[in-house]
Amino acid sequence: MTRALINIDYTVDFVADEGTLTSGKPGQQIEETITKLTNMFIEKNDFVVFAIDAHHQDDRYHPETKLFPSHNIIGSEGRQLFGSLNTAYQRNKYKENVYWMDKTRYSAFAGTDLELKLRERGITEVHLVGVCTDICILHTAIDAYNKGFKIVVYQDAVASFNHVGHEWALQHFITSLGAKVV
Repeated sequence: MTRALINIDYTVDFVADEGTLTSGKPGQQIEETITKLTNMFIEKNDFVVFAIDAHHQDDRYHPETKLFPSHNIIGSEGRQLFGSLNTAYQRNKYKENVYWMDKTRYSAFAGTDLELKLRERGITEVHLVGVCTDICILHTAIDAYNKGFKIVVYQDAVASFNHVGHEWALQHFITSLGAKVV
């Protein structure tokens, strides 16, 4: 196992029409692809990480409070995985190669044990899917690059509520991070 799939923030709050910080249709359109990729990685016994935003209600000290409405509140329905990805996770959550990880910043590496989990498994390449392309996917990719990981981003399995930011980030992955966008 030298690669890992990192599912980032594909939750009800970020994807569903009623989500508090939804990417809407662009996020919903990647559901089938993100679920298919997740199942494929699990079946091949690759490491699959669910790196999910975790916030407390009315946390006035968190920097995102000034930028975005409350979202992914711990214990809320909005923090559940969206659609068929939730079904795939529920079916596989007890497998050794499936790992749920709370994160409190844009990057899945910031303040988490993600790097440790990857290094102890000998993983050298991270594959990124989820939302939002120009925020949490981007910051995770930058940290992965700075830590020496190879990066693969699935163009049909990332989305954002900001189309311009999404397109810019896809180019930035290639031109500044040497990532492979497939």
